[in-house]
Amino acid sequence: MRKTQPHVDKHKLRRINLDRQGLLKTAPFGLGKNATLKAIEQLGYVQIDTISVVARAHHHILHSRVPNYHPRHLDLLQQQGSIFEHWYHAAAYLPMRDYRFALPLMGKMRRREERWVRSHDDKLMQEVLRHVAGEGPTRARDFETPSRQGESGWWNWKPAKSALEQLFMQGDLMITGREGFQKVYDLRERVLPDGVDTRTPTDAEMADYLIDNTLRSHGIATAACMTHGRIHSTYRDAVKASISEQLEDGELEEVHRADGKVMYGRPGIFEQRAPVAPARVKILSPFDNVVIQRPRGQAIFDFDYQIECYVPEPKRRFGYFCLPLLYKDNLVGRADCKAHRREGRFEVKSLHIENLNARGGVLNASGGSQKASGGSQKARGGVLEDRVFAQALRDTLKTFAQFNGCDELQFSRADPARWLQLLKQADKSSN
Repeated sequence: MRKTQPHVDKHKLRRINLDRQGLLKTAPFGLGKNATLKAIEQLGYVQIDTISVVARAHHHILHSRVPNYHPRHLDLLQQQGSIFEHWYHAAAYLPMRDYRFALPLMGKMRRREERWVRSHDDKLMQEVLRHVAGEGPTRARDFETPSRQGESGWWNWKPAKSALEQLFMQGDLMITGREGFQKVYDLRERVLPDGVDTRTPTDAEMADYLIDNTLRSHGIATAACMTHGRIHSTYRDAVKASISEQLEDGELEEVHRADGKVMYGRPGIFEQRAPVAPARVKILSPFDNVVIQRPRGQAIFDFDYQIECYVPEPKRRFGYFCLPLLYKDNLVGRADCKAHRREGRFEVKSLHIENLNARGGVLNASGGSQKASGGSQKARGGVLEDRVFAQALRDTLKTFAQFNGCDELQFSRADPARWLQLLKQADKSSN
């Protein structure tokens, strides 16, 4: 029986989302390496990114959810075969239990239905594969030996690196670990643990996987959220068909947003009591699972977030690498930060507070909305609330600075400007 919820408060949706994302409790997954694995399994994937202005995205995302997270946790989990690297909507760490759902993309890569490198030299790829088979775990830099004068050997670095990546994307090679940030490749049969399901899923199975993965990690989602990214968008029709079937079978419920979009959740999720949102600040990565899909951030958090490192400098509004700030159950601003690791200095280049104490509306089945009650910032605590937030932000920045290998915290600019003084006062009172 199809069930549509009449109305759902946005704050409830936010807390459901944040609770599923592991961002409301202090240690939702526990501590240590096992907690890191639980976090990855709950989130479904953790995006990998190269930018190191602050801690790289995969480390930052896990640090936000596992209090004593250490980068070596990923190395150990990869070595023991609990996680693997491949592609979700971007390069990512994924739970090994989901390996079979990467197989359709690997097959497309092998058949050249998807392109990873511009050209493919099959003879070179076979040479590289033989080299890995004979020599064992291999890095791209192992092919940096210059070719002899007048020869263009298979060991030429750039073509060999492309061959390694193509072999990885089509599943012949897997990444067994990283040295620094450089991948170490080996044959799949030497990396893939025994007993892993290697049956290629049907389109229907892929659709159910995308629905399950999204609802487990977010609690509520649109169909577009489930098929985010070019690769998963190819399953859009299969996901819609599965959603329709699950609605009729009572395995899903729906609620309509003011913009006409429909969000889905498992039975009972819209009636459950909203989790508590503590007065704590979380600094999120630009690639965090909560903010990576811009439309979802706009719809649930009334927060329009765009990473600006890919935006031409004259067009940037907030800075090169602005980090979203989560306070209680809302995204309230962003901080453009840079870790000067050699100097041990963590700089908050610019801070933008724009949504503190804002309240969201109510979603309802008719597609309309009404604004939930809420007074001005001054009427709801004013200066005291500002100081509580400033202290919570300072404490979190200090912890994040230490995670980035920095002891000194520096504040350069804020908008509104009064936050700069409040943060400096909070810093002094804590030292």
